[in-house]
Amino acid sequence: MTAFADLHHTGEPLLLPNAWDHASALVLAAQGFRAIGTTSLGVAAAAGLPDGASASREQTLQLAFALGSQPFLLSVDAEGGFSDDPDEVAEFARELAAVGAVGINLEDGLGPADLHAAKIAAVRSAAPDLFVNARTDTYWLGDGDGTMSRLDAYRQAGAHGVFVPGLTDPARIAELVAALDVPLNILYSPTGPTVAQLADLGVHRVSLGSLLYRRALGAAAEAVAAIRAGRTPPGTTPTYDDVQGFSGAR
Repeated sequence: MTAFADLHHTGEPLLLPNAWDHASALVLAAQGFRAIGTTSLGVAAAAGLPDGASASREQTLQLAFALGSQPFLLSVDAEGGFSDDPDEVAEFARELAAVGAVGINLEDGLGPADLHAAKIAAVRSAAPDLFVNARTDTYWLGDGDGTMSRLDAYRQAGAHGVFVPGLTDPARIAELVAALDVPLNILYSPTGPTVAQLADLGVHRVSLGSLLYRRALGAAAEAVAAIRAGRTPPGTTPTYDDVQGFSGAR
């Protein structure tokens, strides 16, 4: 097992915060996180591109190149692999592994399960040390129908773990944990179970997805509104030198 895979088997969930650029990743690493993911929404939106449309392949790879050599474990959110051709997805995964990424998150978008399984199998063959987190959008885009059959297909194709964003019902989460023999990843929701509650349910990994990026945008909007109203902006503000330090410059 790789060091990243090991983090899914420590007895408590791997809490995976998601960065959208170099500075945000280093801010999170400074908080002591051993592993950091990327958020496809944040990467795409920061470049003025839509999420989930296979538009940010190069931006995603560039970020992986910038972060892959940092002293934390990097997992990359790669949408659906930026292609419907399993060989092209495999090549992208090979490029990620070459720049130091240790994990990849692949979403099915409720497309054909056999196609997603083929992508997973191709990635496993091309980059065998890359931890493949297979996401199904049955709850994100649907009502949950077919979740277990999809997860089983992805597990059989070689996925190391499975991800079900949008699922917050504790009973259903517990059912999936009991039925799976690979780690279950749940997307944290402010209105859903806490991390401690997810741990009690047997969840192995808790991702924050685009939450931190969206919170950062919200904080910027709140700050400028406060300034315009003559108030001091709330919250913590890193210094200029702090931010310069994230690039290694002084």
